[in-house]
Amino acid sequence: MNLDRLLKKVEKPARYIGGEVNSALKDPREVSLRFAFAFPDLYEIGMSYMGMQILYNILNSHEDFFCERVFAPGLDMEEAMREEGFPLFTLETKTPVRDFDIVGFTLQYEMSFTNILNMLDLSGIPLKRTEREASDEEYPLIVAGGPCAFNPEPLADFIDLFMIGDGEKLLPAICRLYEENKNASKEEFLQLACRLPGVYVPSFYRPQYKEDGTIKGFKKLYSKAPDRVVKCIESDIDDLPLPEKPIVPFIETVHDRVVVETFRGCTRGCRFCQAGMIYRPVRERSTEKIVSYAKKQLESTGHEELSLLSLSTSDYSNFEPLVNELMEYCSDKNISLSLPSLRLDSFSFKVLNELQKTRKSGLTFAPEAGTQRLRDRINKNITEDDIYGSIEEAIKLGWKKIKLYFMIGLPGETYEDLDGIAEIARRIVDVNYMINGRAGGRFSVNVSVSNFVPKPHTPFQWEPQDTYDDFVEKHNYLREKLKMKNVNFSYHDSPVSVIEAVIARGDRKVGKLLLDAWKNGCEFDGWSEKFDIEKWEKAYGSSGVTPEFYAERRRNYNEILPWDIIDPGISKLYLMTEDQLTTTTGDCRDTCNGCGVNKYTECPNMGINGRKEEQ
Repeated sequence: MNLDRLLKKVEKPARYIGGEVNSALKDPREVSLRFAFAFPDLYEIGMSYMGMQILYNILNSHEDFFCERVFAPGLDMEEAMREEGFPLFTLETKTPVRDFDIVGFTLQYEMSFTNILNMLDLSGIPLKRTEREASDEEYPLIVAGGPCAFNPEPLADFIDLFMIGDGEKLLPAICRLYEENKNASKEEFLQLACRLPGVYVPSFYRPQYKEDGTIKGFKKLYSKAPDRVVKCIESDIDDLPLPEKPIVPFIETVHDRVVVETFRGCTRGCRFCQAGMIYRPVRERSTEKIVSYAKKQLESTGHEELSLLSLSTSDYSNFEPLVNELMEYCSDKNISLSLPSLRLDSFSFKVLNELQKTRKSGLTFAPEAGTQRLRDRINKNITEDDIYGSIEEAIKLGWKKIKLYFMIGLPGETYEDLDGIAEIARRIVDVNYMINGRAGGRFSVNVSVSNFVPKPHTPFQWEPQDTYDDFVEKHNYLREKLKMKNVNFSYHDSPVSVIEAVIARGDRKVGKLLLDAWKNGCEFDGWSEKFDIEKWEKAYGSSGVTPEFYAERRRNYNEILPWDIIDPGISKLYLMTEDQLTTTTGDCRDTCNGCGVNKYTECPNMGINGRKEEQ
């Protein structure tokens, strides 16, 4: 069937046509390696992901490589493709994905894993790597990277090679190695690749289990494979290129704007936060390069909004001069400047007030927990004075919408902590009334609650997750407590959070759960309107995987965890110590807390006020 006729059947054909401004255009016959960058969600989501733009730009800067994009098709497009026997294809050249040398998936969210299986199936590629190896046909090398690759085991049956850590140099190195060894067998190539830093080849390891279902150890099947795979760390990101000409989508995406990374990593040390642990140490870009990239991207795209990206934007060491320079440039060009993840101190309010002089949008705070005791337990270093002082200043400056993010089910939580969430909301309403009285106009406090999901390589990786019934009970309790004027309450779906935890803390047995769920029709599981708990419960039954074992069980400190085969740079002893603390640990920028990352790379915070012994 002709693709043009196929596109006439679907809601948003611009998701599939390619040819956007700044997209790559090469003759596939003149390159030696073709790479399909696969994002396991819709075009609108994937095109908002800065990491794809970065790696796309880097690979296509190599004359011999051609990187093309492929996204999960919408349900209408998938139905049309399956009806017509039309294989999944890339945007740039409309080439079937199975004809590429390498297909690389980015792993950003556990609930997109069934989409990976679906995309392989739509491509005509056998899902299991053992099936691909046993076949007489040649299939692409299937690789994956991203934050979820720090526990590769749930996808180990489907992926040939995982990339752990920073990919800007690792991915081109893998492509170059593949290009140089095209005549080698896949096994021979993988034997070479596993010696690169940050490469995990699951076929070279076999997990062995105890009678209770926990892991006894990993048996190496290739002697030269590393005992543990150390993440790839780029110690100086200032020299890592950002795209000067990002692709400009034809249709509206989740984030229609220019995004520039200011620094990587975080020094805050929140005990529930995986990103804050696996991206250590903090590495900053120079102010000059941030400003230069921002200007070049804005000029080459025509975007009218610029956003700075990091885990905590205002922690950038040269934040004030950087923001002042960008504000001046954006003001002259009538460009909106977005500064997410701000620490709301006096300078941040000055900046926000300047950015939103005419129309103030909502202001977001993330106390995470309702009481100081629990905030200390999770190492969220903010006090009630910080919260109410910031809120009072915001209201005085004219903000009418306050959004509060909390997490429930945190280790050590009691119903007093839930009462604390309601108390914070009530006091904010009172502060507004005290400042503005009845003449203050419309004012709202939006309380958003997510469910705690224990993640690998965090201090809380051993902690149990609440059961589904626990979450429902707490949601109902908060709904009653938050029945106040001017307060709105929303929360995340509990069944999704439970499955997310099962996958996040899963071993290779969870691969059967994913496969069975996909066979039951599960896809786009991160979208509430697409999620089907009955299909997942059926998969629980057929796979033998249970939330009780993977999500709700407290792990012992001496237990071998599925992700222990990966070395994130942070010592397990440090994580264990943090898990047992009920008091706060200081910011890494103030004092080194001895997390151990300096074993592999220079940590910019070593030696500040002394440091603990290396763990």
